[in-house]
Amino acid sequence: MSLEVEADRQLQEQHSARAELYVRHSPAALRLAFLITGDRALADDLVQDAFVRLFGRLVHLRNPDAFAAYLRQTVVNLCRMHFRRQRVERTYLRREEQGFQEEANEPDLDTREDLWRALLRLSERQRIAIVLHYYEDLSEQQASEALGCQPGTYRSLVSRGLAQLRLTLQGDQHA
Repeated sequence: MSLEVEADRQLQEQHSARAELYVRHSPAALRLAFLITGDRALADDLVQDAFVRLFGRLVHLRNPDAFAAYLRQTVVNLCRMHFRRQRVERTYLRREEQGFQEEANEPDLDTREDLWRALLRLSERQRIAIVLHYYEDLSEQQASEALGCQPGTYRSLVSRGLAQLRLTLQGDQHA
């Protein structure tokens, strides 16, 4: 058999194996992406991107039987990247609309004072997590390293801190 024929046969086998992986795993990946994004067209695009990325690294997978897990993680990461990019774009557009007017963004002194008092009522770790997140604008990884905790713990601190701030501020308004 000539080298050209053998190369063509191998290429067809690779194509067939990839097609089989796509047929077997794409419905679950599409469901996952749709449930995360709520947008069918976006989910389709993200799943396609995930397969392209994985097919490019298929040879380097440590455990080829774990393709579904790799695909799931890739879909989740692509969804997070999409939302992060969308958040950055919206922030930029809001800043452009406001023309970078710093004074227009600042709350009135009473509101700022109430927020400051409520922030000081939080536990030290919750307060640090919120300041690192909203004031320092650190990434989740950077903030969790600064706090010396796991990213999940950091997210929990921010979430519980914000919930406590809302309760405190709502209680102050009703008093």
